[in-house]
Amino acid sequence: TTVMGSNPSSIKDCDDCPVETVSWEDTQEFIRRLNQGVEGGGFRLPTEAEWEYAARAGTTTAFAFGDCLSADQANYDGNHPLPGCPQGRYRQKTTAVKSFPPNAWGLYDMHGNVWEWCEDWYGDYPEGPVSDPKGPSSGSYRVVRGGRWNYGALFCRSAFRYRFTPGRRYDNLGFRLARIR
Repeated sequence: TTVMGSNPSSIKDCDDCPVETVSWEDTQEFIRRLNQGVEGGGFRLPTEAEWEYAARAGTTTAFAFGDCLSADQANYDGNHPLPGCPQGRYRQKTTAVKSFPPNAWGLYDMHGNVWEWCEDWYGDYPEGPVSDPKGPSSGSYRVVRGGRWNYGALFCRSAFRYRFTPGRRYDNLGFRLARIR
């Protein structure tokens, strides 16, 4: 509310929950205003490659915590774990940031809670190995990462990617900022 004057989130009784129900376009206006109001600016959405690198925190497993994701490690529909992994709680809404353990790099909620908009347009991955790949220069959809509170563990995997049109708003769609100094 400090930057935009209001909070669009559907969850009104949680001051520490992530902002959701924001479009990619909404995030760009927020970032524009934030960069004007904060000395040094430099805020932006992470690229898809940056997001996955941060989510993995040096791991090669499905999640930063291993190949199973517990409902004690992230907010997702615990009724739908990956095959061979235990079921868990389904909270049916977003939870406060830092309700679950951080990954090895100290980043919270990289798995579950809300999808997070990325800077990139959605497109096919490049052929062969690449370092810090860039997304296409245009498209119809923007990338989201991280999974969400009302979907199963499959959608929370570090490598799972999805897309929405830039104007789309959902109660499970938010964002995370990157800062370049």
